[in-house]
Amino acid sequence: MSSSKGPGEKYGEPKVNVDPSMRSDEDVTEGSIADVTAGSQALHRSLRGPEVQLFAIGGAIGTSLYVQMGSALPKGGPAGLLIAFLIWGGVMWAVNECFAEMVTYAPVPSPFIRFGSEWVDGALGFAMAWNFFLNMAILVPFELVALNIMIHFWTDKIPVEAIIVAMILLYAFLNVVTVRYFGISEFYLSIGKVVLMVGLFFFTFITMVGGNPLHDAYGFRYWNKPGAFIEYNAAGDTGRFLGVLSCVYQASFSITGPEYISMVAAETENPRKILPPAFKSFAWRILVFFVGSALCIGIVIPSDSPTLLAILSGEISGSGTGAASPYVIAMQRLKISGLPHIVNALILTSIFSAGNALLYAATRTLHGMSLEGHAPRIFSRCTKRGVPVWALLFSLSFCLLAFLQSSSSSAAVLGYLVVLITCCQMLNYGFTALAYRHFYLNLQKQGISRDTLPYKGRFQPYTSYVAMGGPLFMIFAGGYDVFLKGNWSVMWFFLDYSMIGFFIVAFVGWKLIFRTSYVQPGTADLSLGGLKDEIDKYEETFVPRERGRVFGKIVGKVFE
Repeated sequence: MSSSKGPGEKYGEPKVNVDPSMRSDEDVTEGSIADVTAGSQALHRSLRGPEVQLFAIGGAIGTSLYVQMGSALPKGGPAGLLIAFLIWGGVMWAVNECFAEMVTYAPVPSPFIRFGSEWVDGALGFAMAWNFFLNMAILVPFELVALNIMIHFWTDKIPVEAIIVAMILLYAFLNVVTVRYFGISEFYLSIGKVVLMVGLFFFTFITMVGGNPLHDAYGFRYWNKPGAFIEYNAAGDTGRFLGVLSCVYQASFSITGPEYISMVAAETENPRKILPPAFKSFAWRILVFFVGSALCIGIVIPSDSPTLLAILSGEISGSGTGAASPYVIAMQRLKISGLPHIVNALILTSIFSAGNALLYAATRTLHGMSLEGHAPRIFSRCTKRGVPVWALLFSLSFCLLAFLQSSSSSAAVLGYLVVLITCCQMLNYGFTALAYRHFYLNLQKQGISRDTLPYKGRFQPYTSYVAMGGPLFMIFAGGYDVFLKGNWSVMWFFLDYSMIGFFIVAFVGWKLIFRTSYVQPGTADLSLGGLKDEIDKYEETFVPRERGRVFGKIVGKVFE
């Protein structure tokens, strides 16, 4: 088999050194396996089903659903927004099927990045690794910008720079001091996000049937006036199509999830049992949270809302900017006192949590890249507490992008970051689907039946074609507006397509320097150097931990 690895990369050799002092009979009762490595390469398999489900839900629910989604409403209208999320929801379901089959087969650290290296080409794994890190790292200043918007709902007397510096210091403190409590804190914060989202759905229904101080049963009024569809960048049917396309682009930024499940695959206990339900439930998460939110936003405010349009154009600055959330705009229009402040505070908490989690993910991704030789070795150095401090500092440096608010409106900066993040996500999804095609072909050529897999992706290999084609289309179509007459902008062209250039340079550079080879289908090591066999042995002797008497059992029934 031709090698696809760069220097220092030995994925096939597990780097686990188990301290004998850590082994005891208690390991078995706590759900660990004595004397059996778990294929997780020194990471601890301790996450249960509810925690994995809530990580996936909490990672997907953030600024986009509360704030950013409203920016697409004036472009496509309520019907255009709903249709766009239904269309892209289908594409993301296809992406999920690719992730699910591979990750449940080999639930190893940084799985989809490793699959690219092991089953396609080492250069692809390097490019995917840096692309994913940048995706996570750039999302942190995005959350900081959104957090600043929500704070300005109450006051505009706090300087933007002060908020950013305070948040950077707080994020640094939390990631250094309270790492051991990170999992449990995010668990409960994710529950809070779900409760808030469900509460906003109830708010939509109750107020639309007249349950508001104005006794205004507005129903689907805004679907009639100003209309279900909006003509955007052109007149007639062409304009309505471009409006829907712009909403699809927003959906491609908003709908996420499979990567969050995959990120914790190596830290999930009994992964072949816990991960499949988490991936299977992604379909209802798309329908309930993303499509449901698109429907609600199109109901509660009109697409020509003066407040929303003023925020998006940057005309409004100072107090009231926090009304960037369509739900808060609706509450203020309906003269509902108190509730906008409560919802704004809850959204702010959710945004802060998302930023903290993304910084954690970026730091751990960079640390793992360093261990595999994809990043400088300095990023693998840890403190006595086990914190990769240099990786943390480098990840924190991306927060400086939030200072762009000092010279531009917050809405404009959000737009800049959305474009960069969306391109990273599309590259990640598209090339993960490409890795799946190689996985599928290797299964065929090596005589392994897909019926024996922990998760058998539906309608494959056709689903993988959608998973590759959808992101590829959006990568190039997302910046269509710069090519329209009179719309050319060097800045927006750079924002729309610079990440594509970075990916190509990373791939070609690594390939030329380290002479990596393409892994021919049928020759790939599907066991990843024995890691899959380790996981098999671990699961054969796995003894599940006892649940809590009441709360643990309830949560387990709901989320498993």
